Amino acid sequence: MNIFSLEYLKSLGETYAVPFVIHLVLAALVFFIGRAAARALVRLVERLMIRSKVDDSLRKFLGSVLYAILLMIVVIAALQQLGVETTAAIAVLGAAGLAVGLALQGSLGNFASGVMVITFKPYKVGDVVRAAGEIGKVEEIQIFNTVLLTPDNRKIIVPNGAITSGVIENITANETRRVDMVFGIGYGDDIKKAREVMAKIIADHPKVLAEPAPQIALSELADSSVNFVVRPWCKTADYWDVKFDLTEQIKEAFDANGISIPFPQRDVHLFQQAS
Repeated sequence: MNIFSLEYLKSLGETYAVPFVIHLVLAALVFFIGRAAARALVRLVERLMIRSKVDDSLRKFLGSVLYAILLMIVVIAALQQLGVETTAAIAVLGAAGLAVGLALQGSLGNFASGVMVITFKPYKVGDVVRAAGEIGKVEEIQIFNTVLLTPDNRKIIVPNGAITSGVIENITANETRRVDMVFGIGYGDDIKKAREVMAKIIADHPKVLAEPAPQIALSELADSSVNFVVRPWCKTADYWDVKFDLTEQIKEAFDANGISIPFPQRDVHLFQQAS
């Protein structure tokens, strides 16, 4: 048979070229239709997350991950239409995914913790928290980290995994706080008078709340002093103003009324040994 004859070339085309073109067209259709379907599904999922009030950064991240997974499935399906053996490719992708997962174990843990923080909201931007041994105002909640601004204006980036694995104290979560203070007077001072002086100072302070009522109670007969616990309530934003003001004003009032604030004392007894 003449290999250059038209009949032979036609038979080759019918045997190889036409099926290949058909598979190529099918593969292209699978890819473009699958990609469009993946985008539509991602948009649907994002709309559902918007309705559920999922954080924007988390929504965009999850949308990107979902689209990448769907696009990978579409590419594998298109390659199968071309007759490409994809079993080995899937195995390689699985092994690569496992290796990446092991390498990024810490980052993935921080990501999971970030999802928990964003979902359950133990704190929000603007709150003052104590977490992972650090205290500061929450400036930003990221997928992997939380950014804190300390009272002395330092920026601290704390991994979310370190935060969720320990105790989280949200200092400003409630509108009001109790200011806990201790004042000591001498054993020879008038307890009733000291109580009246402290009660007046507290009642006159404009930032101390009437409800809940402040507490002034004798709590301890210490070694060198009679100690009172003083517990007024105030708005959370006024906490330090109230604490500093009352400490100064009660000290001045004690001085003006002859009430002593004793310091630690020790009695020393000397015995002369007979010669």
